[in-house]
Order: sequence, then structure tokens, then C-alpha cells
Amino acid sequence: MTVAVAESVSDAVGAERTPTTIAEGVFFTTPPALPRGRHRLSREEVYTKRRERMMIAATELLAGDGYRNIGVREICARAGVSLTAFYEVFSDKDECMFAAFDRFVNVIVGGFAEVHYRSDDWTSIIRHFTLVYLDLLGRDIVVARAFLVELEPLGREARHRNRLAMQGIAALLEVRRREWAGGVEDDLESEVFLVVVYALRQLAVDILDAPNPSFDGCANRWTPWLARLLPPPTG
Repeated sequence: MTVAVAESVSDAVGAERTPTTIAEGVFFTTPPALPRGRHRLSREEVYTKRRERMMIAATELLAGDGYRNIGVREICARAGVSLTAFYEVFSDKDECMFAAFDRFVNVIVGGFAEVHYRSDDWTSIIRHFTLVYLDLLGRDIVVARAFLVELEPLGREARHRNRLAMQGIAALLEVRRREWAGGVEDDLESEVFLVVVYALRQLAVDILDAPNPSFDGCANRWTPWLARLLPPPTG
């Protein structure tokens, strides 16, 4: 391999590993840089701003480089904080990443919880539920990729947290279905709702793991069979 070709390959690999940045205001919002020298910010304000910047940095690095290729020093460098400041907030990089993951889940669940489903057509409800999920993922591909694709190497704790998140979303969907039916006792086991949520998540993962991910048109394609998996109450 010539030097020129080797450099070209190296540049290409480096380009693939370059982290991208979050979309502001979807899951995270980057705080302004702390003023230098003396300032009037309280200790709590400084703590909160640094914590947010560190979670954002960890998320961007996780999405771009993968868990095994980053450490606390890389997070600090990207966030613009010292190692001392990092350890005043988090005990290690895993705690930082799990805090960011919890934010991701809370925003997703909040998106579902704030929507009022007003339709006589159950299939339209399923489509709307799917749209809420895919819209949030599509608005910030970096965060979505970090926590749906790249979190797995964190091991058992990551799987546990993901399982709790899926169970929470499934439970919310079950409640929405009961509300839509006017409080009719559910005729489906809770596991059915979990199957639907896991299926939707895995389809999203496959898209996020491909080049140039896009969720355009997915809700329309997926809704018919999701509605068959989760039919309206019969009671």
C-alpha cells in the first residue's frame, strides 16, 4: 500500500469516527460556556451546566466512536471541563452515560404522555403513537443512535435500563388503549404491548445502524401490521 493510499484510508476511517453533534432542544440543550474568572452563578447553576455539557459530550462521543473507544478524558475534552469537575458530578463514564440515557427515555415517555389521542379510529391512534416515537428519533439522530445502537456494550446494567424503559412505554400504550375504549377492561396480556414496543424499537435500530438513516414514510408502512398485532378492544 502506498503512503498516499494509506493516508487516504486513514482519513476515511477518521472521518467515520468523527463524532457528530446533537440537535439542540430535542433531548438536550447546550448551556452557554461558563464565564471566566469571578461570576455570579451559584454553585448549583455551575453544577447543572457542567452536568449537561458532560452528558452531551458523552452522548456525541458514544454515537460517533462507540463505547469502547472513549473515556473520561475524551468526555472532559469535548465538554470543556476538567477531570476534577467531572468527578464532582459523576463517579465514572458509565454513570455519565446512564444519566444521559435516562434523559433520552424521559423525553420519549414524556412525548407519549403529553399527546391526547382524539380519534374514533384505533389504527389512527397506533399511527400517531408511532409518529411521536419516530419524530423524536428523527429530530436527533445522534442521540437516537447513541442510546438505541451504541449503548449495548455497557452490559447488564444497560440491558436492565433498556428493559425498564420498554416496559414503561408498553404500560403507557396499554393505558392509552384502555382510555380510548372508555375504560373497558383490557382483553390483551401486557406482553402483547411489550412485543409491539420491542418490534418498533428494533425496526428503528436497523434504520439507525444504516448509512444516512431516515424515518420518512415508516409510520405509514408500519402502522397496518402494528394495528393487527394490537387490535382495538373487543369488550
